[in-house]
Amino acid sequence: MKNSMIILGICAMTTLTACQNNLGRDDFQNERSNALSVNDPTGDIYNRDKDGSEDFGYVRHKKDEMARTQSQNHYAAIDREKVADIIGEYCTDVPNVDDISTLVTDEEVLIVYHTDSSDRNLTADQVKRMAMSVVPRWYHVYVSDNEALRPNVENFSNLGPKSANTETGIKQLIKQMLASPQGKSMSTGENANGEAQGELNEDMDKDDISQQMGRK
Repeated sequence: MKNSMIILGICAMTTLTACQNNLGRDDFQNERSNALSVNDPTGDIYNRDKDGSEDFGYVRHKKDEMARTQSQNHYAAIDREKVADIIGEYCTDVPNVDDISTLVTDEEVLIVYHTDSSDRNLTADQVKRMAMSVVPRWYHVYVSDNEALRPNVENFSNLGPKSANTETGIKQLIKQMLASPQGKSMSTGENANGEAQGELNEDMDKDDISQQMGRK
């Protein structure tokens, strides 16, 4: 009888241990899955506390896991409204700049601002680089101190990438913004807007645009 009880006890302990191991493994898998799905469009990626977090940020991703859990949708995780908000706040720190209107699309940032700066090109460069420090590197940033373009930027605020004629309208607006100083080239392989050779504004004649806008 004692032997039977001992055997039953051992079996029970073994079963319990196995269950705990399975639960632990499930918890680990869940945590791992959450980590691999870190791009949460409802989450706030900016910590408003200037002191920040006590920890560094670290997440490990595996390409096959990303493909299985999110397909190609992980780039859609950016909250454009929040990104526009933080860019605008950062740009208020640029000397001689205020009243900033910021539009963030799926691949561009358009900024119209007021300035009384005597060096328009330097100010444009500072504003642009503020925006570049916030968005992913594939973004292109266009700036303008021509406040007449502010309503044009605001007109896109309630539209999205799938709205009719949006892409054409954005391109036309960019052409107008390029009549304003854009600052220095971002790198030896990119122009002032972060575009590589052959991209959108590389073929645009800025002199013609400036003449059309009456701004040189």
